[in-house]
Amino acid sequence: MSIRVVVAKPGLDGHDRGAKVVARALRDAGMEVIYTGLHQTPEQIVSAALQEDAQAIGLSIHSGAHMTLFPRLLALLREQGADDVVVFGGGIIPDADVAVLLEQGVAAIFTPGAPMREITDWVAANVPERV
Repeated sequence: MSIRVVVAKPGLDGHDRGAKVVARALRDAGMEVIYTGLHQTPEQIVSAALQEDAQAIGLSIHSGAHMTLFPRLLALLREQGADDVVVFGGGIIPDADVAVLLEQGVAAIFTPGAPMREITDWVAANVPERV
């Protein structure tokens, strides 16, 4: 399997345990994972994804800034001609906001308690492999 995923913690949120758990699960499922660390800007995340030739970006957001950070990331990808990069995420995101984010182009949102297998299976099924 040749799926490369950037896992990122945008904004001021300092809690990254969930992001690390997801990154590990994706690695264990055979994917290449680049974890960018805490306090990343959307610009830094998009830059990392382009430099790493990633097919997907997974954002973990618990700060409440999801309605700003996801759209900004999607806009930057479009500006770079990289709107084929699949964007998914998770964290503390209200159901009403999930629906809006999906309409805006986020491919999937996983809320707390989502089984790791659900996330890894979704990525495997929805992110095209590189040949």
